[in-house]
Amino acid sequence: MANRTVKDAKSIRGTNPQYLIEKIIRSRIYDSKYWKEECFALTAELLVDKAMELRYVGGVHGGFIYPTPFLCLVLKMLQIQPEKDIVVEFIKNEEFKYVRALGAFYMRLTGSSVDCYKYLEPLYNDNRKLRRQNREGQYAIVHMDEFIDELLREERLCDVILPRIQKRHVLEENNELDQKVSALDDDLDDDMPSDEDNPELDAKENKRDKDRRDRDRRRERSRDRDRREKDRKRERSRSRDRERRRERERERDKEREREKERERERREMRDRDREKERRDRDRHEPDRRRERGGRY
Repeated sequence: MANRTVKDAKSIRGTNPQYLIEKIIRSRIYDSKYWKEECFALTAELLVDKAMELRYVGGVHGGFIYPTPFLCLVLKMLQIQPEKDIVVEFIKNEEFKYVRALGAFYMRLTGSSVDCYKYLEPLYNDNRKLRRQNREGQYAIVHMDEFIDELLREERLCDVILPRIQKRHVLEENNELDQKVSALDDDLDDDMPSDEDNPELDAKENKRDKDRRDRDRRRERSRDRDRREKDRKRERSRSRDRERRRERERERDKEREREKERERERREMRDRDREKERRDRDRHEPDRRRERGGRY
């Protein structure tokens, strides 16, 4: 009973909200100590206190697939399905960064494409550090804007498959989203000098603008390189998997051929044995007849 979704919960993408997390991971979460002790009978109001106690993000770790508290709270939110206003307040929380990360992750799982871009893109301006636990149980430092970028671009994060969302340019063409404006452009507008007659000040501002644009381009190139490298690694992994599958199929085909050959040899051996028995029987048949004739 404690693991069931609330009765008045709405289906997400045509399914039970908890099914957005794979079954094996859900089972591990239900069996975990944190879920049984800390997540029992949690409401949307009490969940905020648990979120404030988070100290890192992550999925599962270890050979026995131990879930992190972050992932347990994500499943709890899917189970109780808090109001959208509460999730938005999670995202807008500037004091507790892990509360913000939890709200952003839940919004990415359950929100529409427009909501994901609308509420998550402003978090690109948040450069605070987050601790993330990997599959081996080790910790690494990521930044909030990196975490948000992975939420919007990757297919899987924290061992959870992220639902597909529409590309931003498609939503812009359909007039569902405004054109993206970089926060650097706002900074440039705010820093424009009021005295246009000062050429030295203009030169400094132009140099500052150029430096900012260069940094922005370098950051974008770095992200593009990282994405291309991830795509190449993913493609190499898929190629290796396909090659292994083909190799296994070839081995199975060879084994079937060998089994057919062995079966054919067994049939030929049985046929030879039967033929030999028949010839022996035919050869000794006159002797048996004479014996029967002499006996009677």
